[in-house]
Amino acid sequence: MSRIVYFNGRFVPEHEARLSVYDSALLLGDMAYEVTRTVRQRPYRLRDHLVRLQRSLAALRIEPGLSIDDLERITLATLERNLPLEADDVDWNIIHNVSRGPADDFRAAFASEELRPTVLVSCFPMHEKLAKLAARYVSGVDLVVPAQRSLPSSLLDAHIKFRSRVHFQLANLQAREKSPGAMAALVDPDGYLTEGTSGNLFCVERGTLLTPTSRNILPGITRDVVLHLSARLGIPAEEADIAVDRAGAADEMFVTSTSIGILHARSFELRPIGDGQIGPITTQLRAALGDEIGLDFAAQAVAYAAQIESEK
Repeated sequence: MSRIVYFNGRFVPEHEARLSVYDSALLLGDMAYEVTRTVRQRPYRLRDHLVRLQRSLAALRIEPGLSIDDLERITLATLERNLPLEADDVDWNIIHNVSRGPADDFRAAFASEELRPTVLVSCFPMHEKLAKLAARYVSGVDLVVPAQRSLPSSLLDAHIKFRSRVHFQLANLQAREKSPGAMAALVDPDGYLTEGTSGNLFCVERGTLLTPTSRNILPGITRDVVLHLSARLGIPAEEADIAVDRAGAADEMFVTSTSIGILHARSFELRPIGDGQIGPITTQLRAALGDEIGLDFAAQAVAYAAQIESEK
């Protein structure tokens, strides 16, 4: 049975949700998007992600014709249609994609009722994605700085979450060439750390939690949660301009995102961070995040990996 997606007012099988070759998303990368996840099959901070989606759409001058309440209702209905397709212990990514619709130069190819934004809401099971990360919750990840730089907000507002992210793809490819399996940690044109291609970055320096300023990054939902948790735990935290050399001398370093929670970095720029093991502050924040959300990310990833291995 096929997964079901919401596509321009209808719920259709996943394989039937096809963009036109003249959609502005394909021709221009003109599409805002969001990705959240479920926790025990219930959406996590869905409203926060939809608020950010609305901000991105407003910045791109795309009016989808749907209120945030409409989007929330559609999202829950889409998820409900997909839950029976997987086991009860499988969580899901929930993906929103909204484009301007037919690109201006090709509007003549469409009927009048098709001249509207393209709105897609889809769900994809997370077990395979997280299973691949199971070992990294223990071993940590390797972060490297690719040649590709972040786009500064002076050129394009970094707070817009948009699909035209070829610079992120290049950064990923360059990172893997530099060190197989590594994750990219981008810097801005001034050489200061910004973000990963799918998560925010944190360093720990002499007991203080540091994270790049929001000037040239997309501030993540989980990044905000981690900062609130650090305040609750009495861990000093600040936004800062973090040069590569400063990051390399950090006592601890980690990556956050809604999908993965917290993954510690065992190395940065091919040099160990501390002893390469997860540090005490990262451990404390990972536990606090798990308690806040009600999910042990590492245990879930390990369980998924074991399940997939047993099915081979």
